[in-house]
Amino acid sequence: MRSGLGFTAAMLVLCGLCIRPAWGQTAPQTSNPANATLNVAALNLAAMQRAVDRASEPASRWSGPTSGPAAVPGATIAIISEDLRNGGVLGVAKGIKEAANAIGWNTRVYDARGTAAGRSKAVAAALALQPDGAILVGVDAGDMKPDLLPFAARKIPLVGWHVGPLAGAMANSPVAMNVSTNPLDVARITAMAAVIQSGARAGVVVFTDGNFQIAKAKTDAMLEVIRACGDCRLLAVRNVAISNSAEQMPAVTDELLAQYGKSWNYALAINDIYFDYATPALTRAGNMGRGLSLLSAGDGSAAAFLRIQAGTFQTGTVAEPLNFQGWQLVDETNRLLAHQPVTGYVSPVHLVTAANIHFDGGLQGQYDPNNGYRNIYRSIWKR
Repeated sequence: MRSGLGFTAAMLVLCGLCIRPAWGQTAPQTSNPANATLNVAALNLAAMQRAVDRASEPASRWSGPTSGPAAVPGATIAIISEDLRNGGVLGVAKGIKEAANAIGWNTRVYDARGTAAGRSKAVAAALALQPDGAILVGVDAGDMKPDLLPFAARKIPLVGWHVGPLAGAMANSPVAMNVSTNPLDVARITAMAAVIQSGARAGVVVFTDGNFQIAKAKTDAMLEVIRACGDCRLLAVRNVAISNSAEQMPAVTDELLAQYGKSWNYALAINDIYFDYATPALTRAGNMGRGLSLLSAGDGSAAAFLRIQAGTFQTGTVAEPLNFQGWQLVDETNRLLAHQPVTGYVSPVHLVTAANIHFDGGLQGQYDPNNGYRNIYRSIWKR
């Protein structure tokens, strides 16, 4: 077990990376934890509680871009989606199409359906379209770099959503911009919420997908928090491909319940979709599954919102503003088509729980910031 002082220092460093700033601003740096004068035991949970509270605030103020190029007319955009069965991918694709309609563009959607062959086929089909620009949704830009280089050779601008482990402008990549919240902050807030909810006594299983860099980064960040909690227990990390979650999660859930019983009281996942298929197994398990809390480090699917609202196992999701990010992807593409740089804008972390689900579109099953982003982008585009 770690000493109280070591735990305090670790959690203050982690929390400093997770504090929720005003919409889109950079988080402030943490002061030296050695200077802390508060009671050690209280400070541990208090620091995490502050981070979680700030991540739970309504998003009513805009601090993103307010100027940029007018709409480049008549563009055709290819949307290359990792798997439209994933609620996050689907939500972003819908946002792109909504924004494309507003700016006056045509779109064509290609669905890779979560397989390597599907990715190659979707990218090849998109390239054959000879689009003015292309948007990747959930496709790993690092793994797919050889397939994406022909876009750069033809000077077809590329932007993406969740295409790498770091949010913002991308260097040494055919993809100019990775639109996302900071995935490490997303993961840390998810794990901190579990620590807070459990009173620092969480018995945790983490579900991840080793096929994606962003999933690996999220997992490492969650483990960092759980391992820093002296009275928490990391029971297991289970690697289940998102594309196979429907087939594998029921049996995996049954296996974990049999192995850990009531010691397993928190499940963390890199995506809500795991819980779509774990929840029926937990319901069938009756008393054995009762008391298990599910928290997801993305992306805020409609099913996750329903579970949170109904109090059915899931107690939190760190939701992406999916529709807004679709609009941002269109804006970043428009800037590239106008031969201007991307904004590098990164939206902040937002934790959805039963306590705040009635804000920012939650009752409609999504996190849709009430900050006027549609009108702002229309104004920038002069549409």
